[in-house]
Amino acid sequence: MPCLDDGDNSRRGLPSVLELRRVPQWSLGPLRSVRKVKVISFLLGLTLTFLIMASYILTWDKKGLMLTLSPFHLRTIVNPSSTLSHNLSSTKDYANIKLLVKCITSKLEFSPRKLPPLKDVVNTDSHLFSVIPHQFLPNIKSPCWYEELSGKTKLDPYSKNLYAVRSKSFRTVCDYLRKHFQEHLYHSDDNKQYRLRCLPYFYIIGQPKCGTTDLFHRLLLHPEVKFTTMKEPHWWTRKRFGIIHLKDGLLERFPVEDYLDLFELAAYHIQEGILGNTSGDHSQRHIITGEASASTMWDNQAWSYLYNYRADGEPPFLAQDFIHAVQPNAKIIVMLRDPVERLYSDYLYFNMANKSVEDFDLRVSESLQLFEACLAENSVRSCVYNTSLSNAMTVRLNLGLYIVFLLDWLTVFHRDQILVLQLEDYAANLRLTIHKVFDFLNGLHLSRRRQLSPRGPCPTHGGQQTGAWAPCYPAPGTSSGSSTSHSTTNWPQSWTTRPSTGQRHKEWLHLRWIQT
Repeated sequence: MPCLDDGDNSRRGLPSVLELRRVPQWSLGPLRSVRKVKVISFLLGLTLTFLIMASYILTWDKKGLMLTLSPFHLRTIVNPSSTLSHNLSSTKDYANIKLLVKCITSKLEFSPRKLPPLKDVVNTDSHLFSVIPHQFLPNIKSPCWYEELSGKTKLDPYSKNLYAVRSKSFRTVCDYLRKHFQEHLYHSDDNKQYRLRCLPYFYIIGQPKCGTTDLFHRLLLHPEVKFTTMKEPHWWTRKRFGIIHLKDGLLERFPVEDYLDLFELAAYHIQEGILGNTSGDHSQRHIITGEASASTMWDNQAWSYLYNYRADGEPPFLAQDFIHAVQPNAKIIVMLRDPVERLYSDYLYFNMANKSVEDFDLRVSESLQLFEACLAENSVRSCVYNTSLSNAMTVRLNLGLYIVFLLDWLTVFHRDQILVLQLEDYAANLRLTIHKVFDFLNGLHLSRRRQLSPRGPCPTHGGQQTGAWAPCYPAPGTSSGSSTSHSTTNWPQSWTTRPSTGQRHKEWLHLRWIQT
């Protein structure tokens, strides 16, 4: 126990012994910790508030997410007062589109396509060039020739046709052809039998959703025009490689003989003109054949399955190389429309569910970014023909780059052999456009009023909103003042009014082929 100094007189009055007590410190610790937490939280909150306010001040004139976007990304602008949630005419979006157009334009300065040697084209498909001769019969307009019959062909010429295997409607046509096959053979003096074979005099090559179906049906009404028994055989671009659907890869190849069978009915009519008939009418000699596969202009994806592309990423051969090799004088018809409207119509047709403006905008935006990435390392042509890129894009954006396809077709065909039509002109002045087509096909005349409808192409139900168009014309024999060799009593009652698209078109076409 501590003691006081006895010599300290000033403290003598105090007790000699003091009891000292220590205040316990544990009761103050928690209070001080709570205060520190509050201070730190307050400072953090103040700092965060300051940063948020600073960000608003710095981005006061900016709208949308604070993300770094691609310069070609189309942003969505929501307008609550309008039913349209996408205002693509805004200044910023317009600037973005201009940047993309500028990028594509800068890439268009590419050298002309280098044509493959004819020898390489022939060696790629030697069977094709062994079947089709170098010269065709004179004094008829269509490219036709006589083919000697072999023993197997005499028995059943259509038994192995792959179009008939996969198409019930064409099997029906083959049944008719089979019954009358012997009647249309040419017998030579040495007891050999020959059949007449024909290729298309003209091709409607594209583009999809640009009015090719309407033009096909109108031309089909002309007595001197005979198409394949199906509108789009897709032989030059797909079937001859064994492609039915791209997702299924390569299957069994359709030989050129199967393709030629599609023109057998046309060959029957031309054969009558060559041999003559009792009426003395030789107009069959002027019959022209045609086909309207809308993939012919652009689809060369099969080469990616067969060969490795060159270092520049472009296909080694294009469909037009083979068409020109067998038919250097072929006529080519191209139908185009506003590429944006074409793309939207294409989207509505090929996407069966969950279709909306918002979904379309999203798909286009994603496809634009993919195409932009391709352009950063490749030419426009290689990106347009790139199968992997095409499969990755959720809309067929590349089909709207018409300039690339047209220039590539002009590398093999002369400008006078290609007729380019615009759907907008076709719809606005149908008669003038049809006359252009007839003049282009060397002498077809508008001899029957029923070949045209004054209203032009008709939008389908809701077509004004969707951009979808359907043929608009009367059925055979229903137009006033028409002069036709067909009796309307031979036609089904359902065809006394304007036919609609779909299965009834197919039935009508088959009946017309057989009865004419």
